[in-house]
Amino acid sequence: MNATLAEPHSRSIPASARALLARDGYCVIERVLPSGELEELRKALDHIASFERHCARQAHYAYDRETNANQRIWNLISRDPLFCLLVEHPLALAFVEATIGWPALLSGCSANIVHRHGADEVLHCDQTYMPEPWAAPHGVNICWCLDAFTAENGATRLAPGSHLLNRGQREGEGLPELVPVEAPAGSLVVIDGRCWHRTGRNETDAPRAGVFNWYTMPIYLPQENWFLSLNPSIKQFGSETLLTLLGFRPQIVGRVNGLSPAGL
Repeated sequence: MNATLAEPHSRSIPASARALLARDGYCVIERVLPSGELEELRKALDHIASFERHCARQAHYAYDRETNANQRIWNLISRDPLFCLLVEHPLALAFVEATIGWPALLSGCSANIVHRHGADEVLHCDQTYMPEPWAAPHGVNICWCLDAFTAENGATRLAPGSHLLNRGQREGEGLPELVPVEAPAGSLVVIDGRCWHRTGRNETDAPRAGVFNWYTMPIYLPQENWFLSLNPSIKQFGSETLLTLLGFRPQIVGRVNGLSPAGL
């Protein structure tokens, strides 16, 4: 059985967004999430974040600085099924298919909560671990703004056009001009896997939260080992599209006796 992409074009990608993504390496679609859904997601993330802090399970990202006060939360889809809806959002999957093709893998599903005085990230691009030179994006990051992203509250800062270099930053290379990605809450930000970026510094008293779903071509191991960490109920009740994204419906590599292990 082939797992198919469920109506990826139910909401078409605006031509202007395609052009900006090709030129700058990122684009913003404002206010994609309805206010009610946005409120539910923010409450769910607050609950998870509070529990993590209570258990002293503060996690850091590979590109976070040691003094970073920001909070990373991993494997969101196992913590609340609401985040599965973001992974499978039709507009997000339309961008995935248009950027890296289908089938694709969900490599990671995480949140970054930027607190006051959190340090800037190290400048990086998300597909740095993939062999160079790159002729195209091998991954695409879909960011969901659960709060408004502003220059003052630590919006992601990107180097427009850096994806066209088809490489990561070199040691000793000067810092390029970085632009804050400003967007209202509920917006979707698409970031080409080659685009150089980092989290900004929050100069306000309110935390700024974003969810980052990192999708890659199916030839790469995911950052999150879903076979070990996934909540079993997702494998039992997840859609064919979601199970494909998590590697349980492989169509290229990862098969069992040459077949997709749909019945396992």
